[in-house]
Amino acid sequence: MDGWDFKSYVLGMLFYRFISENLTAYLNGLEHEAGDADFDYPKLDDENAEFGRKDTVDEKGFYILPSELFQNVRERAARDVNLNETLERVFKNIEGSAVGTDSEDDLKGLFDDLDVNSSKLGNTVAKRNEKLVKLLNAIGDLPLGNFEDNSIDLFGDAYEYLMQMYASQAGKSGGEYYTPQEVSEVLAKITVAGKKRVNRVYDPAAGSGSLLLKFAKVLGKENVGGFYGQEINLTTYNLARINMFLHDVNYEKFDIAHGDTLTDPAHWDDEPFEAIVSNPPYSIKWEGDANPLLINDERFAAAGVLAPKSKADLAFTMHILSWLAVNGTAAIVEFPGVLYRGGAEAKIRKYLIDNNYVDAVIQLPPDLFYGTTIATCIIVLKKSKKDNSVLFVDASAEFKRIGNKNKLTPDHAQTILGAFENRANVAHFTKLISNEDIAANGYNIAIPSYVEAKDTREVVDITALNADIARIVARQAELRASIDEIVADLESAK
Repeated sequence: MDGWDFKSYVLGMLFYRFISENLTAYLNGLEHEAGDADFDYPKLDDENAEFGRKDTVDEKGFYILPSELFQNVRERAARDVNLNETLERVFKNIEGSAVGTDSEDDLKGLFDDLDVNSSKLGNTVAKRNEKLVKLLNAIGDLPLGNFEDNSIDLFGDAYEYLMQMYASQAGKSGGEYYTPQEVSEVLAKITVAGKKRVNRVYDPAAGSGSLLLKFAKVLGKENVGGFYGQEINLTTYNLARINMFLHDVNYEKFDIAHGDTLTDPAHWDDEPFEAIVSNPPYSIKWEGDANPLLINDERFAAAGVLAPKSKADLAFTMHILSWLAVNGTAAIVEFPGVLYRGGAEAKIRKYLIDNNYVDAVIQLPPDLFYGTTIATCIIVLKKSKKDNSVLFVDASAEFKRIGNKNKLTPDHAQTILGAFENRANVAHFTKLISNEDIAANGYNIAIPSYVEAKDTREVVDITALNADIARIVARQAELRASIDEIVADLESAK
């Protein structure tokens, strides 16, 4: 099995360990506070453990019997000739514990991609179980701290590390589910600039959820009212939900939906959102005007035109704008073509500029993302701007080459954020342009149209250069004369 397929096993097993230790720490803590200092949930027999099932599911969203905890299954694994069946039963029981409760949708199908009976693990049950034992031990040996020591972030950090590793190895598909952490942080900080708390955050193309979870890092989980997103790819949708749990975001604080955001959005009852971040797929196909209902969809109708069927970029932009709160900010990674292409896209840009929704356009360096080397950009949208201008930022040089990719260092990220917040003209870096001037330029919002690139060519003093050339020519004449004299003397002597 290659690494890309195996990621579901590694990340799924990491999730299994996490929820086992999470539940153990929670139940042990309750009993210790109640006065039973010797209580240890993994040592309890299953029959006596049943008494706490309902209350625990209400609080945590799931339940695991002691015999089915990661540590206990791992301890027996090498001796369990039916390990594959044991794990399959455990995973079904964990998902089943949420059936009929508020957390059912958050747990359903989370282990679907961890197929313990796949022939990719081995041709026989014995060989599959041998691999599963190794996997349990490898995940179990990871030094991820103890929940009692408040070191649970190590699970989230391990998950992010693994996601980045798999994305870097996955070629083109890697960029479809993972946005580099340093870019995610810039996007999150742009949308919460000047704020200590936001009510709800949203990503219509959530991928593995890493972008959404940056808000937890930037503001703290307690300062984010809820995490919302939608993802069309089933495997990636499962990864996003696992990611939420591994970052200790409880089930009632996130709602990740599966489906096509553009044609079947899942969060009509939750919008508007105060902060929206997204890295949608670049220039993918969508139904567009082939679906006569879409032009009347309130998300797209205002522009009077739909994004082209062959390029859905601005369809995502219009969807995001529609669901953005009046006091909110959206930061969207865009394919550069949306800044200048004509046709329907030009008409959509006209709508955005004429209504003063575009707050900033930031040019990013090339080769930041997995699966592509293009230089993308960030479009920042607001519904309540303080001026009628757009800030253009050329951050194409803000990177450091690390390995085979470009990276935004913390200093580069701070330079970009500082420029966004200061909103001032800086030669060859930022330019504040009025909406009227943008309209006069055909609603082209490509950064090179407004920010003059610095001329890095060497300045040459023509007068001094001509003088040097004259001296060289004169010296050359002197040398030729000397050579002629030497040759004449040699011929006379001969």
